[in-house]
Amino acid sequence: MIHVFCGRKGSGKTKALIKLANEKVDNVKGNVVYIDNDTKAALVLNGKMRFVATNEFNLKSHNDFYGFLCGMLSRDYDIDTIFVDGVFNIVEDKLEPTAQLFSKIDSLAKKYNVEFYVNVSCEGLNPPDFLKDYIA
Repeated sequence: MIHVFCGRKGSGKTKALIKLANEKVDNVKGNVVYIDNDTKAALVLNGKMRFVATNEFNLKSHNDFYGFLCGMLSRDYDIDTIFVDGVFNIVEDKLEPTAQLFSKIDSLAKKYNVEFYVNVSCEGLNPPDFLKDYIA
């Protein structure tokens, strides 16, 4: 399942995601992964979870990021939950082409029984249709 936190930049999405990740890490059976484009959040996250900074991997498109997620899941079958902070800080694609990414992530979530929590900056009042089913 995908849960999307959608809001304007500076609205507290990252703080909410970090808080949820720190709470979840003690309450899940498997491993928790937190993905961000830089290392700022690493200091406030529980050390039990795996932190990954994507700026070291030169990810540009949603296909790059999808491959990155597949590699992570193929490496660790015990991943229970993945948090993605600021998907548009990680990939350079625009909002609408990223609909394919969310569809692929949804397939991964169902196939491998992984929960995804994703922060998305939406400057407008109405998020795109493809996100509405996932908004938490």
